This record gives sequence, structure tokens and C-alpha cells, in this order.
Amino acid sequence: MPRHIRILATGGTIAGRGGSAVGRAYRPGQIGIDQLLAEAAALGLETLCEGREIAQVGSQDIGWSEWTALHREVREAQDDPAVCGIVITHGTDTAEETAFLLDLTLPPGKPVVLTGAMRPADALGSDGMRNLANALRVASDPDTAGRGVLVVMGDHVFTARDVRKAATQGAEAFRGFPRGSIGAVAPSSLDWFVPPARSDEPARFAWPASPPRVDILFAHAAMDRALIDGATAAGARGLVLAGLGHGNAPKAVLDALSEAAASGVAVVRSSRVDQGLVDRNVEVDDDGLGFVAARALNPQKSRILLQLALAAGLTDPAAIQAEFDAPRHTAP
Repeated sequence: MPRHIRILATGGTIAGRGGSAVGRAYRPGQIGIDQLLAEAAALGLETLCEGREIAQVGSQDIGWSEWTALHREVREAQDDPAVCGIVITHGTDTAEETAFLLDLTLPPGKPVVLTGAMRPADALGSDGMRNLANALRVASDPDTAGRGVLVVMGDHVFTARDVRKAATQGAEAFRGFPRGSIGAVAPSSLDWFVPPARSDEPARFAWPASPPRVDILFAHAAMDRALIDGATAAGARGLVLAGLGHGNAPKAVLDALSEAAASGVAVVRSSRVDQGLVDRNVEVDDDGLGFVAARALNPQKSRILLQLALAAGLTDPAAIQAEFDAPRHTAP
């Protein structure tokens, strides 16, 4: 019997068109959910698909209103006994942020799988329909349950925590860090490399109605304190440093961040390096300055976790650090 999968569409390149098979320019979000469902049905997969349109935007324009609507629709699908799994079609630019946000705020339950495309639907070598077929394969597999939110791109399955977009073009644009992919998928097969990590635990964080402002600061040589002062003046309750190397920054920047931390602004040190582990008290005195080390989370995911931690009422640096130190899937 076919397994019932609900597709939630948000736009992106997978729903984009450029009007030329060989051109580079295109507009995302041009294909509606009805056409997407028709194309999915024509693939001949052993799944029964139905869908809902959440948005028709490029993922650079995904914001809290779209995330709230998407979260609500996923929870409804999880509670629907007729639905076996959920696939979200999404632009690739912020797919890792959406996946991580959902992973932190959803119970493990039914499979939730994000996918997208690096090439629009009418481009030569478009990867959208293959990625969608692979995502449907993952979402319909009983062994997907208990793995949290996943991202399927380029025949690979990644966890929400590990996945990151690592290239601006080409079908193999996504990587995992510190772990690589946890599975290999094709429309007709799926091989898992690791067992499920979650069971019946609750969502790690409740969905916040109004998330606090958290800004990311990109460190560079000769950087001064102007961006820190501007962010705090704009009302930022948290700051994430996309730091040099091991999360470092010029002294003027660290001094300004220390002042911000002393005034109650949460400060997290991450790295602008793509594969950047940031440990406590390496090059920077986190204990003395009141900072939090991001560990393996990149700046954009550090921002998501810090927003949720602040929204949950965590303000002490040690308590926030515990959230960054927590095992991959552990409820507080």
C-alpha cells in the first residue's frame, strides 16, 4: 500500500524557472504546488502525495512569519494519522537554518525531510525532481523515524545539525560537518550509515511567538567596534561572532563584546571558517569575558540556537553554553 506523504512547498530554485535551458539567471518560486504534485505523480514512485503551499519565495526571503506557518503545518501533519511523512521543498540558501530551527522545535515523530535544487526546473541537468524523488523515498521509509529533521540533496541524507551549503553552484553543493552524510539515497534505494538517535523525547524548545533579535558579526582584519555598538543600539539581545580562525577577533572587537556581555547581551563565538570547531577558552578567555563557545555550529545555526535559548528564558552564559554543549538530540 502506498505511504501517504504531505509535501509543504515554500518556493526556491526547485520551483524556479529561467526561460532558458542553458542560461544562469532564473526566478525562484514560479511553479505552484499543483504542478509540483503532478510532476511528482509522473515519477511513478510508490508514494501517495498531497501538498500545501506555504510560500513562493526564494529562501533568502524566508522569515519568522513563513517559519511560523511552516512549523504549524508540520505539526498538523505530524498529528494527522493518515500522513506517514512530511517533505518540505525549500530554497537552498537558508535550508540549513530552517531545518535546524524545525529540528530544535519539533518532536522526533514522523519523518520530516527538506529538499531543494541547485538548478531551476527548466535548466539543462536540473536536479530538482531527482532530489524530490529521493526526499519522498526517505520520508516514506519506516527507518527514518527517530532521526530528527533531515536534508536530502545530491543523493545524500544529512542531519539538520550537520548540514551546510558549501558551494554556490553544482548539484553536489551540500556537505555535513562534523559528520558527513548519514545515508545514501536514490529514488529506488536507501542505505543508512548510522542508527536513529532519537526516540520519544519531546521537542527541545517550544516555538517562540516573538523571537529576540540576535545579530551575526563577520570578523575581519582591522575590524573596529562599530558593528557591535550598532547592533546593541538596535536592541540585539544576542550577538554571534563569525570569528577569525578559532572564533577570534581584534582586541577592540573583543573588548566591545565583553562590554556587551557585561550589560546582559548574550555573546557566542563561532567561526567564519567553513569547518570550524570553536572550543572554550582557546585564544579567547571565555570564562573571564562571559562568552559562549559555539562548538561545531556555524554562525547561522548558532544564531538560531541562541534565539531559542533566549526565548526560553536562558540568560546566564553557563546555561546557554550547556545548550551548545548538549548532545546532538537531547531534550533539556
